[in-house]
Amino acid sequence: MTMKKDMLSNGFHGICSVALVALAGTIVPASAQDKYPSRPIELVVPWGPGGGADQLARKIAPALEKELKVSLPVINVAGATGQTGLNKMLTSPADGYSISIFIADTLALQMDPATKWKIEDIVPAAVMIRQPSAFFVAENSPLKTWKDIEAEAKKRPLKVAITGFGSADDLHVIYFTQKGLKLTSVPFAKPAERYTAILGGHADILYEQLGDVKSFLDGKQMRPVLIFSEARFPAFGNVPASFELGHRIAISQFRSIAMKAGTDQGRVKGVSDALAKVAATDDYKAWLKDQYADEKSFIPAAGAVAFMKQELETMRKYAPKK
Repeated sequence: MTMKKDMLSNGFHGICSVALVALAGTIVPASAQDKYPSRPIELVVPWGPGGGADQLARKIAPALEKELKVSLPVINVAGATGQTGLNKMLTSPADGYSISIFIADTLALQMDPATKWKIEDIVPAAVMIRQPSAFFVAENSPLKTWKDIEAEAKKRPLKVAITGFGSADDLHVIYFTQKGLKLTSVPFAKPAERYTAILGGHADILYEQLGDVKSFLDGKQMRPVLIFSEARFPAFGNVPASFELGHRIAISQFRSIAMKAGTDQGRVKGVSDALAKVAATDDYKAWLKDQYADEKSFIPAAGAVAFMKQELETMRKYAPKK
């Protein structure tokens, strides 16, 4: 009887030991569970293909994949001056697996109290590019210079192709309407539609960044007539700067990578550090130069929030008083 009990006891313990070994094989250490990233990160572009936001995403995605060791599929979600794509990220979990391009045009919407999202809803991982903006006309336009536009806009309304109402683009148009020029904002969510608008005669003027339309400039399809900056841009020395004509408005376009507020700070830092490495490469620096961008464009997460708040204050100076 005793021998039988011993055999049963030994058998039970043997089964338990096997079970514990098997279970141990399925237990993942906490450090492994918390490893980030461990799966693909979607990179949302709140604009259509071909524009500056899309160009940035497709430029950094391959390099960022090498740094983070996961894939970064680029997803274009255009609409509502970038808010449709931004909302896609904001409705995703705050786990760092959905990040978004965030630009000055969308930030400008914060000046409208009715805007549903708040700047506190996002955490910028880094500012990646800062560029001067300009007014452009088609190469074959009868409006050859800024003086031509000023003269014509006093006679009849001129259409300006922009990203959307309330954007930084729109603020520039509003500024000149307050100066007595008959300029009308016409929004196009997709960059290609904005560009073809002036080429096809559906708009008279385009507001855009120099680098975003470089292929059109190189192809002699459009040209800048006024660059929004304090001094003339070296590559376009014959084009006046807004400040020299007394128009002290220059809201430079910036494009950043944003994450949802509430994301673990370690994960935000991880993405920011990876972006810093991308921005430090010779390839990226050459791309910035090719885009007519500020060579010191990069701002890490630690300084990006203060930068955006300062940009928002600059925008408020030119916003129409309500």
